Amino acid sequence: MGNRFKAITLILITILFVIATGCASTASKNASQVEKSTSAMMPAPRAISPAPASAGEPYDTSTASGDTTIDRKIVRTGSISIQVNDINKSLADIAAIATQFNGYVVSSSQRADDEKSASGQISIRVPADKYDEALQKLRALAVKVVYENSNSQDVTEQYMDLKAQLSNYQATEAQYLELLKKAENVKDVLEVQKELSNVRGNIERVKGRILYLERTSDTSLIQVSLSKVKPIGESTWDVGGIFKGAVDGLIAFCKVLLALLVWLLVFSPVWIIILVIIWLVRRKKAKAAVQK
Repeated sequence: MGNRFKAITLILITILFVIATGCASTASKNASQVEKSTSAMMPAPRAISPAPASAGEPYDTSTASGDTTIDRKIVRTGSISIQVNDINKSLADIAAIATQFNGYVVSSSQRADDEKSASGQISIRVPADKYDEALQKLRALAVKVVYENSNSQDVTEQYMDLKAQLSNYQATEAQYLELLKKAENVKDVLEVQKELSNVRGNIERVKGRILYLERTSDTSLIQVSLSKVKPIGESTWDVGGIFKGAVDGLIAFCKVLLALLVWLLVFSPVWIIILVIIWLVRRKKAKAAVQK
């Protein structure tokens, strides 16, 4: 009896141990599933972007907001045609106007086939901010303004592109200079010097173009054409001109007549044959009429 009781007790303890182990495993699985579902529902942490500047450094807002202040490069040119009483004096006065505005004369020329047909050409450069004042003074010199034109060209974009090219070329030059210091043999030195020479040539070319745009935008070009004004009351009857026109007309008529004679001479075989055929046909008809 005692042995049976011990056996039953041992069996019961074993059953209870197995049940307890199964419950613990089930609880562990449920807890794992709950943890997974909870982590899936939680939002992913956001990446923290670095601060634009440390607390001790000011934040540069010029790039973010956009710096719209641009020193624009405007090339202004003008041309004016005027009639004056004295070509020589007017050319000197125009040169004086250029000097008055701290400008200069680019070119000047004069032509005088005769007193009545005298004419002149002069080009001046004045500071861009004095362009309108210079034109006003040029108009004041004229007895009559025949023609006037002004033109403006914005070369700011071209100027900024050249400045960017210059910066890139200068950076490349600095790199080649560093390579030149590290060159270990003559071949490497020669190759680096060759490339360095090309880069420096490009730098000088771009600098020249930049300087040209700066000068042409800082000063304005004005081209002036001068002609002599016709005095009031002067007769329009020109005997010499009329005679010359008549002679030219006679020469033109003679040329046309001579050309016609040449054409007739060249085509003489053709029209002579045609005339002979016509003559023979008419003669044959005349004989037939007589016989009847």
